[in-house]
Amino acid sequence: MPDHPDPAAPARPGLQRRWLFVILALTFLFVLMPFLFWQATWFGKPLSDAQLEKSLADRQHPREAQHALSQLAGRILARDAVTRDSARRFYPQVVQLAQTGQDELRLTAAWVMGQDNSVPGFHQELLRLVQDSNPMVRRNAALALVRFGDVSGRAEIRAMLQPYAIVTPSGGTALDERLKPGDAINPGTLLGRIEHGDRAISELRSQIPGAIDRWLVVDKAAVAAGEPVLLVNPSADEIWEALRALYLIGEPQDLPAVEEFARGAAEVPANVRQQAELTATAIRSRASR
Repeated sequence: MPDHPDPAAPARPGLQRRWLFVILALTFLFVLMPFLFWQATWFGKPLSDAQLEKSLADRQHPREAQHALSQLAGRILARDAVTRDSARRFYPQVVQLAQTGQDELRLTAAWVMGQDNSVPGFHQELLRLVQDSNPMVRRNAALALVRFGDVSGRAEIRAMLQPYAIVTPSGGTALDERLKPGDAINPGTLLGRIEHGDRAISELRSQIPGAIDRWLVVDKAAVAAGEPVLLVNPSADEIWEALRALYLIGEPQDLPAVEEFARGAAEVPANVRQQAELTATAIRSRASR
């Protein structure tokens, strides 16, 4: 009669080691993958001059160029003069990205140019960007112009305190709404899909952060190109940035909107309410001189 294995017998050493290696490998991957993702998306990794040069010229990988722009901003804001001066050789590339780059590169370039208000070329480029087709580029340019003592972007800064109307890039037979009032959104968030007569479908995505106030059209309704279809309330961060800018350039006509946030409108965070109070005080002080 053949022998039957004893169910109580211990596992073979080779099998134990094999399972141990599998467990260790899986544990290593669980640790490694988040690290690799963090490293790929983190903009704090220092870049040499050669790496900056290469990344700023990389049009195929926008995040590489964004990383380089972020590093340049850090150099501009550095305490020592040598590090600050090392950024100046890359200024022509910053302007070039502001002129020819994708949306995310233009808005980052606008932010970088606002860090050095001693460069006339930056000032001129920001005046152009404040008319950009992308609202986030316009906003960054308007805020950066304040650093130059230029109020040309004041209308854009004021608009940051108001609901923003999103328009359709193209007409269609039906707009399929994907989100509801109160939902938080960010640049790139899918808001809906537009159906076209030829069965093609295009996407409607947000260009700004905030929260949906209300839809201006009925779900599944036909829409025309350029038609306002959605109102978006500004995010707390956008409100705070606008209030900081108006602290310096705000006028008496801005007081009603500013004071609304000082009273805690839209359940704004404490830091936004505090900034609104400071901004209102600064505007009144300028008006009384």
